[in-house]
Amino acid sequence: MSAGKFIAGFIVGGAVGAVIGILLAPQSGEETREAIGKTTKEAYDKAQGVVKELQAKADDVVSDMQKKGEEIISKIQEMINNKKENNA
Repeated sequence: MSAGKFIAGFIVGGAVGAVIGILLAPQSGEETREAIGKTTKEAYDKAQGVVKELQAKADDVVSDMQKKGEEIISKIQEMINNKKENNA
């Protein structure tokens, strides 16, 4: 299981648990709606934070892969040039 899936499941599970707890709490309908709205906003904000964090990590991975790809291309080009020089 990837870390992203675990985090997403954790957030969704927490939000579902909070909503169930609010629905089962003895309070008026208006208070319940306010609590659900607040909980939903908090869950959304947390999810946004996780998404930004995952995007930053993905950007880092892509950047690293690009650098490594450029290094590999450079080494291959160097090997080709060396081979041409040795055959000449």
